[in-house]
Amino acid sequence: MIHKLFKFEYPRVLSIAGSDSGGGAGIQADLKTFAALGCYGMSAITALTAQNTLGVRAVHGVPQEILRDQIDAVAQDMRPHALKIGMLHSPEAVQTVAMAIDRYSFLNVVLDPVITASSGTSLTERPAVAALVRELFRRVTVVTPNLDEAALLVGHPLDSEASMELAAQQLLAMGAQAVLLKGGHLAGDRVCDLLVTRSGEHHWMRAPRIHSVNTHGTGCTLSSAMAAHLALGASLFEAVQAARAYVRAALEAGADVHTGAGSGPLNHGHAPQAMHLKPLP
Repeated sequence: MIHKLFKFEYPRVLSIAGSDSGGGAGIQADLKTFAALGCYGMSAITALTAQNTLGVRAVHGVPQEILRDQIDAVAQDMRPHALKIGMLHSPEAVQTVAMAIDRYSFLNVVLDPVITASSGTSLTERPAVAALVRELFRRVTVVTPNLDEAALLVGHPLDSEASMELAAQQLLAMGAQAVLLKGGHLAGDRVCDLLVTRSGEHHWMRAPRIHSVNTHGTGCTLSSAMAAHLALGASLFEAVQAARAYVRAALEAGADVHTGAGSGPLNHGHAPQAMHLKPLP
């Protein structure tokens, strides 16, 4: 009955990820990105981290019943139009999220397999990496590893576009429905990303490298921007293109800003959009 009083709803995106006390990555970056792109952000925190621009000092996993309750509370009342999944530090966390995807038949799910922090600190237990592949790859819309994460998943280094092609196909063979393989760690003046899908899509996306020390949270921001655009109704390829454009603009806008003594954050709020309105179904 209450829905008859309203005409619209916000595009809603749920981030299931770790908290970054420094505010540059994780849940904090995700919520900033959702808001900047005109979406309503919600969160289920998987772990607490003590970190700043210099690195991660400590990681504390959230009890699984609390993680499950967070997801249930959101899903049962404010059903998300898209999900972004980030740091899942343990096999139990992976299983909790996999069961929630099945329980609620979530659509538009972006998995960013956060395994190590940009400082090199491990954020995911080794058994959780295998669980990610086994439990989540087949359940999500797209997986978005960087080169280091992909190398760990496929078991060989990625140092060229040819090795990226091979790894992307290997990740599909491991169960992924689609893969956005991020090539920012390749040497050279261009950033080359590759999107492949089980349906046969194959897109290389290349752009000049933006030189900046403020790159903390780039991967989190990209995956959350993809989820936001999927919630807005974009196709996967359109969501990837729009998310890459947003991240590049955020990198450029934050390149000359000093925030801490290490790798600072992007400028998530460089061009904020008003909250979008979707007609109620």
